[in-house]
Amino acid sequence: MPLPEPPVAPARPHTRTVHDDAVEDPYAWMADKEDPALRAYLEAENAYAAQVTGRATPLAEEIFGEIKRRTQETDLSVPVRHDGWWYYSRTVEGQQYAVHARVAVADSPQRPALEGDAPPAGEQVLLDENAEAAGHEFFSVGSSDVSPDGRLIAFSTDTAGDERFALTVRDLDSGRVLDTAVSDIGYGLAWSLDGRHLLYTRVDDAWRPFQVWRHEIGAPADTDVLVVQEDDVRFTLGLGTSRDDRWVVVAAGSSTTNEVRLLDAADVTGEPVLVAARVPGVEYDVEPLGDELLVVHNRDRRNFEVARARVEDGRVGAWEPLGVTSEDEYVVGVDAFAGFAVVSLRTGGLTALRLLPRDPAAPTGFGAAHDLAFDEPVRTVGLGDNPDPASTTLLLGYTSLVTPSSVLEHDVATGESTLVKATPVLGGFDPADYVQRREWATAADGTKVPISIVHRRDTPLDGTAPGLLYGYGSYGICLDPWFSVARLSLLDRGFVWAVAHIRGGSEMGRPWYDDGKLAAKEHTFSDFVACADHLLDLGLVDRRRLVAEGGSAGGLLMGAVVNLAADRFRAVHLQVPFVDALTTMLDPTLPLTAGEWEEWGNPIESAEDYARMKGWSPYENLAAEPGGHPLPALLVTTSFNDTRVLVTEPAKYVARLRALGAGEREDAPIVFRTELVAGHAGVSGRYDAWKQTAREWAWLVTVATDPLPEAAAAG
Repeated sequence: MPLPEPPVAPARPHTRTVHDDAVEDPYAWMADKEDPALRAYLEAENAYAAQVTGRATPLAEEIFGEIKRRTQETDLSVPVRHDGWWYYSRTVEGQQYAVHARVAVADSPQRPALEGDAPPAGEQVLLDENAEAAGHEFFSVGSSDVSPDGRLIAFSTDTAGDERFALTVRDLDSGRVLDTAVSDIGYGLAWSLDGRHLLYTRVDDAWRPFQVWRHEIGAPADTDVLVVQEDDVRFTLGLGTSRDDRWVVVAAGSSTTNEVRLLDAADVTGEPVLVAARVPGVEYDVEPLGDELLVVHNRDRRNFEVARARVEDGRVGAWEPLGVTSEDEYVVGVDAFAGFAVVSLRTGGLTALRLLPRDPAAPTGFGAAHDLAFDEPVRTVGLGDNPDPASTTLLLGYTSLVTPSSVLEHDVATGESTLVKATPVLGGFDPADYVQRREWATAADGTKVPISIVHRRDTPLDGTAPGLLYGYGSYGICLDPWFSVARLSLLDRGFVWAVAHIRGGSEMGRPWYDDGKLAAKEHTFSDFVACADHLLDLGLVDRRRLVAEGGSAGGLLMGAVVNLAADRFRAVHLQVPFVDALTTMLDPTLPLTAGEWEEWGNPIESAEDYARMKGWSPYENLAAEPGGHPLPALLVTTSFNDTRVLVTEPAKYVARLRALGAGEREDAPIVFRTELVAGHAGVSGRYDAWKQTAREWAWLVTVATDPLPEAAAAG
């Protein structure tokens, strides 16, 4: 059936000249989100997408049903004990959002549980997101925190998807709302020890958290006091509280440099304590417990190490190295408890946990370290929610590509770990039906790149299976193996699913990140292509049925890969894609731009950075047949209220491709869909999110399993 006529976006003359390079951009007008022509174009593309993908609707409904049937809709998280209460969240069948609640330990000495489908006895609801979301098409909680005395809860909400939040303070005993004076704030909340004050962040016009303010509960917002302001546009502010509620932690950070201040939670009107002044290239983070600080830093080691320091008389002493990691182990973080500490690290491309028992007689204050052991060769482990500094046990989060997300309780004294909860997967799921493995692709420069792979045990690995390769590769973010109920719908249809651990992430340590940014950014793209080639060369995937997917910076990856190796893929899904990177990095008034020059380059100041970025930025290199190869089918999805990657970028990308005549082949259309009330993470509400996933994957499955056109079949 022939494709319908695609929408045509208006082209308006516009020339951008930077470093004597004049560039015509007829879709620059789309930067004005309020322009009615943009809204009209997006709505036209949505209508076109509905026409083109209509044949996949029955499959989308089928996949949604599978996700729903496999999910235990009424469920309870593992209750966590803190200050005389068990805290947990629960979901209810038919409700989009979670209910956050607690039960007094005095009423339930053991962890409370659902009573059938009913809440635990004695439950006190802290925050019912369903009630708060009533009347809103979009709803998200930014931050929430119970006061140290347990009487009040503060939470921030977003009802547009633009990540600007309104603050609410509620009395937990009476349910009475005490304060709604503060709005338009960022992420992060911190209580004073007496519950009289709240600290919060504000963002500037470029969505950069640049201020921390102090608010007195019940007072007008115009009486709030500015505590810290960060004027360097490369830095953002983060806000939190130490595990023992002793300190409010205010962290300023860029991509390469950090600076942390501690504010006494018992006197939040006092002066913050500076841990260490910023030094370009030195990154550090602190874990306070009482007057002791554990510091993770890269001052002397590229892969970071752990040190100890003390706070005395308003000053932080020297950092004393603990010597508990080696140079080839990448230290991710440290958590401090009264009787021990836990170092989170990466080794051999996988996550690991190292336990350090306290020993006052030892020079460092800690005894011999040991690692927690786990059986699966491809897995992810990390600390769970452990709010009690005096705890003698640890809750751990554990998952793999075949093991549903689980919570283990590790007894520090005995070394034994007990399964507390494994996320139920209904519908006859048996992990033995699936196989996970790790492969290593060889990049263009000879670097070995890990790939995590999962498929059904009965999937033929003879070069006939469809496949999906997922990637990200930026900001040092790792795509560690994880379980997905939704992914089962792909695997059970014969797909081989893989994630490429490409440079730009930190899977193999900090050098892995450094070797995929700035001047080395193109390693990210060529690594992904090498991973695709490895799957194809092994015969794990049909050469004509491989699909690629990535979101945000992973969407940039997808755009670059399409330009670089269009012939490798039958279809590519670009989610909220950062495809116009050069234009964005040329405008410091846009959200996140200035803070990301250390990631991508500064094309304003540097002609070299400009030329390099222009060489790989997807929008700058579009062609109907890149490298002489026809484009694969493209699915481009975005959200109108996204503040991280503006809707402008994918809209321009698709409009320009259409103007080039791309997407006109029946077997390789361009489908562009915008969620008109949503943010960077897509729609809110679990059922709506499942429907979105089902709709997107149904189209990818349909394209990947369509009969091949004659030319492709012959190839």
